[in-house]
Amino acid sequence: MATAIVSKHFLAGLKDLELAKCSISSQTISSRQSVHIFHHRYQSCSLSMNGCQGDPRVPVGTIETRTFPAVASPAFATDSLNLAISNLKANPPPFTSGIIRLQVPIQQRIEAIDWLHAQHQLLPRCFFSCRSRRKDDGHLFTDFTNGNGHAHVHNLVSVAGVGSAVLFRHIHQFSYSDWKSIKRFLSAKCPLIRAYGAIRFDAMANISSEWESFGSFYFIVPQVEFDELEGSSILAVTIAWDNALSWTWEQAIDALQLTMNQVSSTIVKLGKEVARTLILSNNQIPNKTYWDLALKRALQIIKRSSSPLIKVVLARSSEVVTATDIDPIAWLACLQIYLQVEGENAYQFCLQPPNAPAFIGNTAKQLFHRKWLGVSSEALAGTRARGQSKALDLQIERDLLSSPKDHLEFTIVRDSIRRKLEAICNRVVMEPKKAIRKFPRVQHLYAQLAGTLRSEDDEFDILSSLHPTPAVCGFPTEEARLLIAETEVLDRGMYAGPVGWFGGGESEFAVGIRSALVEKGLGALIYAGTGIVEGSDPSLEWDELELKTSQFTKFLKLEVPSREKIENLGRIN
Repeated sequence: MATAIVSKHFLAGLKDLELAKCSISSQTISSRQSVHIFHHRYQSCSLSMNGCQGDPRVPVGTIETRTFPAVASPAFATDSLNLAISNLKANPPPFTSGIIRLQVPIQQRIEAIDWLHAQHQLLPRCFFSCRSRRKDDGHLFTDFTNGNGHAHVHNLVSVAGVGSAVLFRHIHQFSYSDWKSIKRFLSAKCPLIRAYGAIRFDAMANISSEWESFGSFYFIVPQVEFDELEGSSILAVTIAWDNALSWTWEQAIDALQLTMNQVSSTIVKLGKEVARTLILSNNQIPNKTYWDLALKRALQIIKRSSSPLIKVVLARSSEVVTATDIDPIAWLACLQIYLQVEGENAYQFCLQPPNAPAFIGNTAKQLFHRKWLGVSSEALAGTRARGQSKALDLQIERDLLSSPKDHLEFTIVRDSIRRKLEAICNRVVMEPKKAIRKFPRVQHLYAQLAGTLRSEDDEFDILSSLHPTPAVCGFPTEEARLLIAETEVLDRGMYAGPVGWFGGGESEFAVGIRSALVEKGLGALIYAGTGIVEGSDPSLEWDELELKTSQFTKFLKLEVPSREKIENLGRIN
């Protein structure tokens, strides 16, 4: 009832914004109408089965990982895998369903993002880069043998993949049954068979055209995968089949061979800069006028004694149209190199289904990390810029620590995560309770939480309970979600949703913020959000959005050309 009252008051209060909102919406729709024109520039790998259509209660016949002797280069690894695939094709396994991974260690470290860039834009594709672990986080270790029975332990750094041995996609909300369908193809005995993907921020919101191919959730176990380790690499292929889903062994291995025929072993190190390009237009959705009015209305609701709403996170997309295409993998690599130089501890990701833009991002926010029964999460809220000197940086840090507004925003996030973990875990510890985490351009309030699950099946409860966090939605969650749905003039899609992977004994998800949707021929949509609590200033919150968006735009030429330049560019083309 309280939610309904809040909604009615809010909608009534926004009547003076409807004209602006309709104008923004019509511009957004018209700018998206051509979003699918350019898909023919990509190469799609052959089709694969949708694992969500199977019975999650029926185990697959076999889950295996076979490791072959280590080789010196990706070319040798490709040859080794092609031979192994041919041998496997001649000696098919005696099962009506299963998943088999073949992997070849490479005796040199090659960056996974460089390998992905060399694959001629094969789709679908995915990329996930682990952030480095602090001593109190534990380590993400991978076990495999070198083909002679000698075990080695390596730290997995980044994973890139093309094609899908099995995909998991649907337009309905991600459910326990969907999670079980994914877990059906995973085993703790095969730790590198993983499903990489993302989930929408709000499955109840209408899906706009640019997000259609992603569905409500989209996960893939890659057909061909490149794993970057601390001192070496692995090239691997995965075959999945299930006769009950009309996807036979013969179809699966033929599809894999078609993909392998398109995979390149020639890898070139990506440069440190994205090719500079003119920004023809940079439109903010919503614009500053609508943003200011919407925030003022949101603050009015927060201040009402009858409203349960304490915090809401509102988002903005920056629609950047460029003179030449933005290469999403090169853009992501540029972010990665920049972060390595600056020492930022964050996740990088890319997910691109067939016939879809690329969803890329660099996020500092962890949703959760599970290893066996141990689960950890963290609270990250409140944002300030870094100071140009040590003294100024320290002063900004002190201001952030003493700010009542930021303290309120942070404690809402931290205490919400703690309560949700306590409902699922036997024991929850929190250390530190409140500290500063610094990044190259910004600094945040931070706390880390950890607990012990009662059962590995509680993993789905962790995911469904923690998402969406107050850091990207608000508090209480449902009141904030409803306000977002009524206020925002953009489809968040996977922005601010869970992005990561499920494995047999381990899973890890980040929150898909600081992200962008990149489409050939159309430029990019850059997403950012900011938390609104009592005491928020619309202009300062807008400045925070600008700061967050600059993480992407700093690699482009920030010049909006004159009409004469645009006309000249058109004549040249």
